Amino acid sequence: MNSSRRPSSLRRVSLIVAASLAAAFTVSAQSDLQRETVAITYPLEQSVTVKFRGTTRLPRLKGEAKVTRTGRRGTRVELSVENLPRAFELGGVYTTYVLWAITPEGRADNLGEIKRDGSFLSNSKLDATTPLQTFAMIVTAEPHYQVRGPSRMVVLENLPPARPGNADVATVAVRYLGNTSDYFSQARVPDVADPDYVRTPTSLLGARQAIQIARFAGADQDAPDELREAQQQLAEAENAWRLKEPDAEVDAKARRAIDLGAKAEEIAGERKAARLRREEIARRDAAVREAEKSNESAAKENDDLRAALEKSERARELSDRDLANATQQVRDLRSENARLRDENQQLRAESEDTKVKLARMEGERSVEEQQRQAAQRAEQMKQQAAALRQSLARFGEVRDADRGLTVVLSDKLWAGARSADLAPDAASTVEPLAAILANNPGYQIYVEAYTDSRGDEMTLRKLSQDRAAALASRFTTAGVEAARVQASGMGPDKPVASNTTPAGRTRNRRVEITLVPFDTSSTTTP
Repeated sequence: MNSSRRPSSLRRVSLIVAASLAAAFTVSAQSDLQRETVAITYPLEQSVTVKFRGTTRLPRLKGEAKVTRTGRRGTRVELSVENLPRAFELGGVYTTYVLWAITPEGRADNLGEIKRDGSFLSNSKLDATTPLQTFAMIVTAEPHYQVRGPSRMVVLENLPPARPGNADVATVAVRYLGNTSDYFSQARVPDVADPDYVRTPTSLLGARQAIQIARFAGADQDAPDELREAQQQLAEAENAWRLKEPDAEVDAKARRAIDLGAKAEEIAGERKAARLRREEIARRDAAVREAEKSNESAAKENDDLRAALEKSERARELSDRDLANATQQVRDLRSENARLRDENQQLRAESEDTKVKLARMEGERSVEEQQRQAAQRAEQMKQQAAALRQSLARFGEVRDADRGLTVVLSDKLWAGARSADLAPDAASTVEPLAAILANNPGYQIYVEAYTDSRGDEMTLRKLSQDRAAALASRFTTAGVEAARVQASGMGPDKPVASNTTPAGRTRNRRVEITLVPFDTSSTTTP
């Protein structure tokens, strides 16, 4: 369409920057990191090609969408994605991918599921329609396709059009918050998908997750009938799969189970909110009743005080005859009160001084005790470090790091110079070393693998990362807490010998394990 026929208000492309992915849950889901994303105002009766880039989760992932606003109430999106991996590769909670449209106000519109075939990497397409005109697009990994809000596992986001033509460009602030449900950090949700996921249909995986999320949302209590219906439908889908019924039949039953699970989750949320509102109203009613009771008590007390006042008035009338003597007594009492007040103020001042002195003495004793305990801890750490150094010396060279100890393991651990598999006799080194690391829980463990410089640098870095990950996995399998171990592939960085000789290259193909006490390694690595 010729640009001269387009109203300027319909040609404007708005770039909306500073989308924020926030959050709660700790514990093993994607953390709340600020992200730059782009929302576009699509012109009427024109097609705009939008490129997508992968996030840090899948940085090599690419995609492209043809977006056509065909009317004032509909925008068509034709998305294609290359080499889309299986969703559960990102974690056991995820089964599929969903395309979202995000408005400048932060409202998210589920445009549909991006289906893929059963291969490891799949080229996928999605044709969807949204009533929105101005929106950003992201692709997220989700537990099932009927989710009502995007997760924080963002794998693709759109880029601004490379050639916006004569359109005006503007930036506007927007805030977007991903799904912060505690379900994503539950201990029973595996970080790594079970091997059976590869053989199980994606829709059946999603149906299982839909039931689990509904139960997590409280459907057992607030939507038991709807949950039971969803569970029965899931059982039918599971049975159809076990009986090897046609894939289309299994998929239809599983998707019906997903729909019922999502419905149970929604109804449970609504009923829970209603129940909480009723409980809040009941609490308010109880507070009103308590206030009314207090009001009645106050009225009774008021009546008692009024009766006492009347009695006092009668007594005052009778005491007027003794007013002269009483006046002198009052003057005497006032003088006594003044004297007592002065004494009381003096006692209060002395008490405050005593409190200040006691607080100062207590603070001094606390500082002395803290210093003594710190000295004891330092001595214990020194003794433990010496014993640990002696224990590590039999596995390789031990040297002081910036904030801890480093033991250097030779290239003999591996099955070959370019292999990430441990040698058959490596267990005699790895298992005793893992036992020592497990028995010293006060240290953060950094596993850094190095290579020589022979070969492609990216290949060498991947090899070193695979080696570091393999050794870290063996440590955690042997009992070392996974949270204490950090694996890094350093590639050919930091050579300790010349790479021009075989002996030098052998020395450079090493693994350095650095142990840093927790009290000095809470924020940075050595």
